[in-house]
Amino acid sequence: MSEKRPFPGDGLDDGHDSKRPRSAQASPAPDNDVERKRREVAERIAAMKARMANKGGPAATASAAAPAAAPPSSSATDMQARIAAMKARLQGNAAPASPSPAPAPASPSPAPSSEDARKAQIQAQLAAIKARVAQRQQQPTQTDIPTRPAAQAPGFAPSPPIRDDTAARARGGLNVGLHPSLLGGPSRSGNNKKQKEEPAKQNPYLTGEDQSTALQTEPFYDPSLQKQKERKSKQLLFNQKGKFMAQAEALRQQARIEQMAKEMQEQARKKAIEEATEKSFLVPAPPDIEWWDEGLVTGGNYENLEAPNKINMEVITRYVQHPVLLSAPQDANVPAPKAMYLTKQEQKKVRRQRRMADHKEEQAKIRLGLKAPPPPKVKKSNLMRVLGNEAVKDPTAVEARVNREIAQRAEDHETANSERQLTKEQRLEKLAAQQEADAALGMKLLVFKIDNLSYGKHRFQINKNAEQQALTGITIFHPKMNLVIVEGGSHSINAYKKLMLNRVKWTENAMPQSVREGNTEANAAWLNAFDEDGKLKDNTFNRCQLVFEGEEKQRSFKRWMPYKACETDGEAKDVLSRYKMENMWTLAQSPAFQ
Repeated sequence: MSEKRPFPGDGLDDGHDSKRPRSAQASPAPDNDVERKRREVAERIAAMKARMANKGGPAATASAAAPAAAPPSSSATDMQARIAAMKARLQGNAAPASPSPAPAPASPSPAPSSEDARKAQIQAQLAAIKARVAQRQQQPTQTDIPTRPAAQAPGFAPSPPIRDDTAARARGGLNVGLHPSLLGGPSRSGNNKKQKEEPAKQNPYLTGEDQSTALQTEPFYDPSLQKQKERKSKQLLFNQKGKFMAQAEALRQQARIEQMAKEMQEQARKKAIEEATEKSFLVPAPPDIEWWDEGLVTGGNYENLEAPNKINMEVITRYVQHPVLLSAPQDANVPAPKAMYLTKQEQKKVRRQRRMADHKEEQAKIRLGLKAPPPPKVKKSNLMRVLGNEAVKDPTAVEARVNREIAQRAEDHETANSERQLTKEQRLEKLAAQQEADAALGMKLLVFKIDNLSYGKHRFQINKNAEQQALTGITIFHPKMNLVIVEGGSHSINAYKKLMLNRVKWTENAMPQSVREGNTEANAAWLNAFDEDGKLKDNTFNRCQLVFEGEEKQRSFKRWMPYKACETDGEAKDVLSRYKMENMWTLAQSPAFQ
């Protein structure tokens, strides 16, 4: 016959699922009513003491069965309650009654034949329970390990382990446990051995020991981010009454102090400005001696400086030097600054402004009495407006007076113009000074080739303009060609170039003045205006060419030589070789100028 499942409320099961065997000991015979009630009262008292012991009341300390040890755990407290109940039964000298709330022994024990055997059995059970309680107190954490008694009485079966199947028991129904396959735990079948244990999955993003060690070697590792800082609890601090009002008053007082400081600084600044303004109008008195003369002049003043010991000459004599002043060579060729060129409108505007300024100055002098006011400028157009009463009384006399004033003003104007006009000598001096200044800026050289110079007017224009422009050079007459060499300043050279290339009409020819006046002196044949037949030469193809134009360092000719007649090329080169200009004759004969 199968054994029954133990009652879950006895507290002696230690968690195993095996069933306890049925006891073969028969129930004792029922007692009388008095003894039965006595036992029930004792059991109630023991139950009350047990509940008091569970609550930690004074009944637990007064119990004789409680051991003098540290506070037991929940299971130990239950054991002590049962021991107290058994002692109460023994004190009542009652026989074992029908099944009591205490659990029956799990293993079968032989039925006692007498009262002594029953007491011995109860004592053995008490000793076993005490041993188990002591062992549980020594190992309070190992609740799942079944506890065995150290010694057992002969013929006493060990009690079954304490069973805790609350997790495996259903919450409703007939208080029947759940099947192990429904608990969700590992299967107890043999096929579980064949199944391979699956390794626990690890989150790769969680920082482990190896990962944290690897991160510490990274350059961007921050140890403060590895572990979250715990928030520290702070104690509540309550502000006293008037604290913030005092702080606000202190801030207002500080602001008032700063404002007062700013006002004081502003007043000091204004006062300093006023003092500086007043001091600027005060002329300081000259010192007795300047600071730069304190080490040179003895006595502390400038009195009697002519005394031999007044000035310390030894200090400054060794530093005195008199270098020779030399003018820079480039200063001689520096051009004078030119005035800004103004248009006609700008010139009129400048003249108008200048005359207006002069007029204002004259009016100011008249107002101050420094100059007498000029007489009224009376004309015939404003005669009646200026001299109204006088013109009405005697118009003839007034008109004569006005005519005299007009004539006087015209005469004064002409006199002033004549006084400002330069004389002939002054004009020549001014022109010579301008030409010298022009030549000082740089010398230029021009060489002209003329086919025919038989017309005397052409020779006169060449010589006269060269003299007027202060040019130096020479004119070579030759039967085949004529060469003109001139040198001078930039302004004079430009004017002479325009004359030779544009103004002179080289194709003209006329009778010479010497023949008209009766001069019969004959010139060279190539310089005569007439040909062999006595007719005027045809100058239709006569022309003037510019052979050379350039700059030179200095003048080659000292003056202007009117002309030099040469019959041959060798003679012309000999004349030019004196001035190192023979190459100009060769250049003029080149095919480029034929």
